Amino acid sequence: MGDYLLLLLGMGLVTYLPRWAPLHYLSRRSLPEWFVQWLELIPAAILSALLLPALVVDGTPRHIDLMRPELWVALPTFIFAWWTRSLGGTVVVGMLLFWLVGKLGPQLLGLI
Repeated sequence: MGDYLLLLLGMGLVTYLPRWAPLHYLSRRSLPEWFVQWLELIPAAILSALLLPALVVDGTPRHIDLMRPELWVALPTFIFAWWTRSLGGTVVVGMLLFWLVGKLGPQLLGLI
C-alpha cells in the first residue's frame, strides 16, 4: 500500500512541477508583446494538427481523400463557429450535420 502511495505522489509531482514552474516564473515578469501573440497561436496550431489528418486522410496505406464526409461536415461547422463564436452551437450544428450526412449520404451518393 505504501508503494502505491509513493508512486501516486511521485506521478503527481512529475505532472505538477513542469506546469507550475513556468507559470510561477513567468507570472512575475512582463512578457514581450510578440511572445504573447505567438503563445496565443499555439491552441489553434495544435487543434489543426490534430483535426486535419482525421478529416482528409483515409485508408491503408494512408492517402488523401477529399470526399470524406467528415471533411464536408467540418467545413460548414467551422464557418458557423467562426461566424457565431458559440461553442455549444458549434457542437450542435456539427452533430446535426454529421447525422444528416449519415442519413442522407447514401442517397446523395446515388445521385452523383
